[in-house]
Amino acid sequence: MNFQQLRIIRETVRQNFNLTEASAALYTSQSGVSKHIKDLEDELGVQLFVRKGKRLLGLTEPGQSLLSIVERMLVDAENIKRLAEDFNKVDEGTLTIATTHTQARYVLPPIVNQFKKLFPKVHLILQQASPVEISEMLLQGEADIGIATESLTTEENLASIPYYQWQHSIITPQNHPLVQADKITLELLAEYPLITYHGGFTGRSKIDKAFDEAQLDADIVMSALDADVIKTYVELGMGVGIVNDVAYDTERDYRLKQTKTDIFGVNTTWIAVRKGHLLRGYGYEFISLCSPDADIKALKKIAYPDE
Repeated sequence: MNFQQLRIIRETVRQNFNLTEASAALYTSQSGVSKHIKDLEDELGVQLFVRKGKRLLGLTEPGQSLLSIVERMLVDAENIKRLAEDFNKVDEGTLTIATTHTQARYVLPPIVNQFKKLFPKVHLILQQASPVEISEMLLQGEADIGIATESLTTEENLASIPYYQWQHSIITPQNHPLVQADKITLELLAEYPLITYHGGFTGRSKIDKAFDEAQLDADIVMSALDADVIKTYVELGMGVGIVNDVAYDTERDYRLKQTKTDIFGVNTTWIAVRKGHLLRGYGYEFISLCSPDADIKALKKIAYPDE
């Protein structure tokens, strides 16, 4: 048994049992992948995959039991490498942050700037994705840290801490009738076409819930994945925007008016890591820069409950 065989088992499952895709992902031949699988099955004395001819259809019961062990062994192998790197090259390496457009565009720039000054030799990768994709990237080991409002607290294999709280803002052209309103209400918003986030992004569920509980039909004419798109179409006069309050830039958005509101409640953006994933020291420094009051010891305790 060797680590390459274990990587092949994991990648085959990730690629939905398509050996062509698995071999491409691992930069090896399909025949080599098949041989490694067969060799491991022969060594263990059990069949790991359900087959139909040469095609793999799924995992057998032993294969399903083995997969969780394989995942854990490969994570531990990566942790050993990171541990050695922490001792040998304290301030060098790669840090991958998976986050949404809102965080990457409006929240993280000063944090990234400060981090790069502290760790100039660390290659920082900022991956923009949906909250569900961010969660999956953490679980698959494709990201070290995830930052998002949704999805990170519902996955049992992720350890998360609160980053910051925020509310939605109403965005309109400067000459819009809502600018003159004494107070923004759900009833008032229901009178206008609305432009806001796509489902699963940036507190959209709370927007829907607020209108539902008030028994009002929101006329959401357009949904987008990021605030910049929303503001662009608001500026064109296509509707009233509802965005994260941090997504309004007073200098760049001077043609638009921001009205803060609490009618959609308070949202929390979270920082998460995968449980059992050994984060390099500079990774925890990044988290501390994001949230100086973050309890790093508590996060480590959640991430490594057996230590």
